[in-house]
Amino acid sequence: MNIAITLFDRFTALDAVGPYETLQRLPDTEVTFVGHRRGEVRTENGYLGMTADRSFGEVLTPEVVIVPGGVGALSFLEDEVLMEWLREVHTTSRFTTSVCSGSLILAAAGLLPGLEATTYWAFMDKLTELGAVPASERVIEHLDERIITAAGVSSGIDMALRLAELLTDRETAEAMQLIMEYDPQPPFDAGSVEKAGPLVVARAHEIFETKG
Repeated sequence: MNIAITLFDRFTALDAVGPYETLQRLPDTEVTFVGHRRGEVRTENGYLGMTADRSFGEVLTPEVVIVPGGVGALSFLEDEVLMEWLREVHTTSRFTTSVCSGSLILAAAGLLPGLEATTYWAFMDKLTELGAVPASERVIEHLDERIITAAGVSSGIDMALRLAELLTDRETAEAMQLIMEYDPQPPFDAGSVEKAGPLVVARAHEIFETKG
């Protein structure tokens, strides 16, 4: 089973690495990082580089597609190479998925028409502009359409665990969770706009606007 994780300039690292870490040990599974061209792709702040091992043209029939987000996603909503690749591979994939603002890319490719989808909290309005129906759930599934979207950043791990179950079975998915020792117990309860409160939200916007 081949899982393709797309990379593009200024993506968010955990959007890609979270699902990778969750899924890379599944039996008989290969995870491939794919991009416009082979080689290094830098994250949104430029501090981290990851390697695309294949170009889009070299990965034509992945069984699972994962599109991360990041501030760079906004620059690729009209990128015809990426859009056409997504439309093509979705015709044969078992699941086409996104994390964070990666759902904007799926919507721009025409894969979310009228469907509920989730994304990073700061980009909900953009989903509406692109023809999807924004919803605040952490993971949203449309199994008949073979589409799954996850909210911001860390939710990609939750989505990938669900993918592991769909691709194998619950016991295997739970084994993936145990291997990662994924048992979140954060020191704060500020992981959503509703919980964070206006001062924290304002501070998040301030940081986001200066560092992305």
